[in-house]
Amino acid sequence: MENLIESRLYFCFNCRNHVALHDDVISKAFQGRSGRGFLFSHAMNVRVGPKEDKELITGLHTIADVSCCDCNQVLGWKYERAYEENQKYKEGKYILEKSKIVRENL
Repeated sequence: MENLIESRLYFCFNCRNHVALHDDVISKAFQGRSGRGFLFSHAMNVRVGPKEDKELITGLHTIADVSCCDCNQVLGWKYERAYEENQKYKEGKYILEKSKIVRENL
């Protein structure tokens, strides 16, 4: 927990539950459902929903919605599988939508 206090954290915009660390941001150049999205290597205090195949801008992926474990707000999705070889780096990673998270420095 001490490491979390020293890190910049991202919170659910709705209930302020901790959902990600700034150090886990891989890219801020992604598109979410409702605008900009950030690609994270890890997320915490989230629930991963059922998997579904979805055609995204970069091709077919198997994704699962990610929601806050406290308030159930959908925050983005997790990439479960990428079907194109050049998209495999996304597997196991999370997209959290900028409009659904708040960054705070502690």
